[in-house]
Order: sequence, then structure tokens, then C-alpha cells
Amino acid sequence: MNGIMQWFKSNSKLKRWMLLILVGILLICYGTAQILVSEEMEFKDLAKIIITFVIGFLATVLGLIYFYKRTLEILIESTDERMNNRKNVNVNSLIFDKKVYDRGPNIVVIGGGTGLNTVLTGLKKYTDNVTAIVTISDYGKGKTESRKELETMPLDDVKDSMISLAKQEEQFKRLFNYTFTEGKLRNLTFSDIYFSAMKNINNDFANSVIKSSEVLNITGKVIPVTLDEMNITAELANGYIVTEKSKIPEMVYNKVTKISRIYLNPTNCRPAPGVIEAIKNADCIIIGPGSLYTNVIPNLLVNGVAKAIKESSALKMYISNIMTEPGQTDEYGVSDHINAIIEHCGSGIVDYCIYDTGEIVPEFIKKYNLEGQYLVEPDIDKIKGITFLQRNLSMVSKCCIRHDPDLVAGAVIELICDDLKYQDKQNDPQYLMLNNKLREDKRISKIKKRMAKEASKTEIQDKLNSDSKRISKFKDKYSDRIKSIKQSDEMIRLKEQKIKKDNETIKELRKSGYMQEDEETLRFRKEYEEVMKQPVTTKNPIGEKNNIRHKNKKGKRAKNRKRYY
Repeated sequence: MNGIMQWFKSNSKLKRWMLLILVGILLICYGTAQILVSEEMEFKDLAKIIITFVIGFLATVLGLIYFYKRTLEILIESTDERMNNRKNVNVNSLIFDKKVYDRGPNIVVIGGGTGLNTVLTGLKKYTDNVTAIVTISDYGKGKTESRKELETMPLDDVKDSMISLAKQEEQFKRLFNYTFTEGKLRNLTFSDIYFSAMKNINNDFANSVIKSSEVLNITGKVIPVTLDEMNITAELANGYIVTEKSKIPEMVYNKVTKISRIYLNPTNCRPAPGVIEAIKNADCIIIGPGSLYTNVIPNLLVNGVAKAIKESSALKMYISNIMTEPGQTDEYGVSDHINAIIEHCGSGIVDYCIYDTGEIVPEFIKKYNLEGQYLVEPDIDKIKGITFLQRNLSMVSKCCIRHDPDLVAGAVIELICDDLKYQDKQNDPQYLMLNNKLREDKRISKIKKRMAKEASKTEIQDKLNSDSKRISKFKDKYSDRIKSIKQSDEMIRLKEQKIKKDNETIKELRKSGYMQEDEETLRFRKEYEEVMKQPVTTKNPIGEKNNIRHKNKKGKRAKNRKRYY
């Protein structure tokens, strides 16, 4: 009895179809009864009976179709582990959802770091056939105590990719990152213990990583790009060679130069088993986002990887970074990122490029500017032969600009659907499944945004009711921007304090004799101090110009503060 009553709950959405079936049956019965009881009838009466009968028949058929469809949806909702929040999810095409994961497109993602993990987190909602090809290299970093004890390979990227593909991501992350604090396992990490055990059981490291997908029940699989010792070497524009990743940005700044090229050491790194096969069988190959010279290009330089991508008939797309990276991609635009890949790997490796719209609150960008990072300029006119797609990909999480996993995955799946449509495969099950889910996810996203907006309004209203003082509407609307401005000003203040403190330390060292200056530096410093002591006059146009600029900047800053506060 309880099972039957479940059908009449509001969230089951079955009563409407029951009512439609009942109305259809009544109309059919009414039309039939009219025919039986009428001895004579005119054409007008006959037309009325026929219309009633047809409407009743259609209502009954549609009611039965949607009743059984909704019944299947309820069955899938109750058994599909991916439908975590069933109250807010109403997927019209859940009939296909069980198949969309298994029969979804084969997508290969190549890269490393947080960029790769962001893409994996979004794509696992659309298909089970996701393959992450990641780097196994510490790029010159020191070994942890856990790695020294267990003699394991650098598996940070492999571990993070598995976490991103896990169904219970947060719990999986806590487990794999757990470090024992007592007993014989002190300072050992669970992930290192697990991979060490898997390697001993399977007698093959690559096979143990691939089998981990089944053992840990994660979506898709993770494959190391190579099992050979792989170290990155960067050659700077001035000819200087850097052999450690961590020192590349520092050397670029110190030498006031840029990266000319990178190469692997040794250069004959072989691809791990399964890498080339995964690329050949892929329907879509995604490169990036991530650190261009240390996470993206090194994977493509492994023997055979770039060649396999060029020969593949899959969609080849590059997802551009949102911000530049100090010491690697300073002043780089979208075209510079793609040209760097082409220079290292040759043409034909990228067909599509998806880049962000750049619509980010300026105050958040300002904080990145203080660290030497800027928006990647969309200079798409500088490169030909590649299709560029501008999409909203960014989000602000904890005052940091990041790629949104759902938006990135949505852009990728939309491109795959467009390609299937171009091939006239609108009736293909894969297209129907992906297109329906993509459309439903967009609808759910709009609902969530609207709910968040309403919740925000309610919170503001509650605050207004509880606070005796009237809160400015402007302040409510731009509270995030005001907060960001305050944080930026605080960062500037701390930076100025640090510079002042460093200058005082240098002066003390000079007085104590610990810091000696050469004759040329000493002469230059004395001349500079004498020039700075001179008053600004009309005969010193440079000083006057700087003085005027300083005053204007100060006045402009004061105006901006008045505007926001």
C-alpha cells in the first residue's frame, strides 16, 4: 500500500498524467455513448462526436506515453548514484542517462595541474569514457619522506586526476592525502602506500594505475604519459639553460628574458602502454588548460604523442588559460599560447580553441596584477587555420579566478554535439543523449542561479530588518567589489611596508660594512640622491611631468574611493 501511495506524492509528477488518461477515457466513453443513444444525427452532431472521440483518444495515448516515461525516470532517479540532489533535479531525458555515461564520447584530456582536474571534474558528468593522460615527474622537486621510504614515483598529478574523477570527490581527497602521524606508518601518505602495493601486486606500474580505475570505482581512467625518468629543461632567449621547474620563473625574472623553448631530458622518453591507443580511439582530444611550458607541452614532447594526435580524426581542441603565468607566459595572448604549442609539436595538433570572454570583476584582476599576472589577451586575428570559440569559462572562488568545471564541460560537449549535427547525426543516440543532458543542465543552472539570487535578496532583506540603520542599495550591489578593493589596498600597503623594511635593512647592512658597493653603483646612487634633492622647476620637464602625474593619480584614487564608499 505504501508503495502505491508513493505514486501520488508531489515530487513523483504522475498525477497529471493519470488525470490526462482519465479525461481521455471519459471523452472516448462520451463520444461512444452519443453514437449509441442517438437515433438520428446531423453532420454538425457527427463532427462534434468525432472531435470529442479524437481528443479523448489523443489524451489517453499521450497520458500513457508520459506516464510510462515518468515511471522510468523515477526508477532511474532511485538507482542512479550521480543524481545526488534529487529534489532540485528534474531531467526530462533520464531514460537515456544510464546509457549516456557508458555510450558517451571517448574524450582524452592531456595536461596536468589544477587545469586538467577542472576539466575532468566537469566531463565525468557526461561520459564514463574519459581518459586523463598525465605527467609523472617532479621536475627537480625534492622527494617527500613518504616517497623516500616507499621508493615510489612522483604521482601527484595521477593522484589529483583520480580524485577529480571520483564519485565522492571530497572523501576521496581526504583519504588519498591522509598522512599518518603515529606508529610505524608515521609520515607515510596513504596514496603512496596504495600505489606501492598495487605495483607489487601487478608487477607493472602502468597497469596498476589503469586498474586503479576499477578498484577505486572512479569514472574513466588515468594513464601516465611515460614511465621513463622525465625531467624538463628550459632554454631561455639569452641562451641560459634551466634544468628545474621551480627555478624557471626566478631565472626568467633575474635574466630579464623569456622562455625560448623547452625539451625533455632524456629526449627519447617512450609513451606508457595505453597512451597511443587512447589517442587513436578518441572522439575528442583536449589539451590544457594549465601551465603551458611545465604541464601542457611536456606531455606532447613524449615520443609518438604529438604524431598520434595529428593522425587522429578526433576533435582537437585547446582550452586557453584565463590569466598569464609569471615567469612563463608574461604578456602572452591566446595566439602566443597556440604558437608555442605549434613551434614545439608542429601544425595540425589544434583545430579548435576555446577561450574565456574575460568578463571578470576588475577588482579581482587588480589583485592578480599586483602579482604580475594579467588577462590573456584574445588576439585571435594573429593566427589562422584554427576555429576560435569565445565562451564564458571563468568563476571566482575564494577570491581566485578559476575555470568553472561545469562551464568548461558544457562548452566541450556543445562542440561535440555541433560536430555530430554537422555530420547529420541528429538521430544518433549519442547526440540525443548529450544534447538532452546539456540542455537540461543549462536549465538547472539557470534555476540554481535564480534561487541563489533570491536567497541573496532574502539575506539582504533580513539584514535590513534586523539593522536599525538603513543600508545603501549601492553597497549591497557592489559589496563584493568593495571588499575586493579593500583587500587590494591592504596588499599594496603590506607591499610598501615590506619595501620600506628592506630598504632599512640594506641601510643598516651598509653602515655595518656587511654590504659593499662597487664604485660605479656608489657613484650612480650619489648622483641619483643629488638629483632627487633638487626642487622641481619648469627646467626639469621630466620631474614636473612625474609630479603632475602623481597628483592626478592621487586625485583619481580619491575620487574612486568616494565613488565606492
